[in-house]
Amino acid sequence: MRVTSHPVLGEIKDIEWVNITVNGKPMKAKKGEMILSALLAEGMIVNRYTTKRHEPRGLFCGIGQCTDCMMVVNGIPNVRTCITPVEEGMTVEVQDGLGKWRGDK
Repeated sequence: MRVTSHPVLGEIKDIEWVNITVNGKPMKAKKGEMILSALLAEGMIVNRYTTKRHEPRGLFCGIGQCTDCMMVVNGIPNVRTCITPVEEGMTVEVQDGLGKWRGDK
């Protein structure tokens, strides 16, 4: 599901890849792309579950204004994945409810 040929930009070559972990599984992502883009390219559409009804949420606005794409990134909850670029070694997890901080206590 990645764009490799564009009518205006032409062929997309020389892609640099980074390694990330999503829900405990290794995954490749294009360097510099937003986390949400990498997940969508792999067919992952659920980013979090609501607090009260445990309903799935995913891409909605795509510009960081809503909270539907929030996930736990490197142990930090409530990260808007549509505006956060991937980084080598990053860990990403589906968020349940408000999320829980997993950093140092």
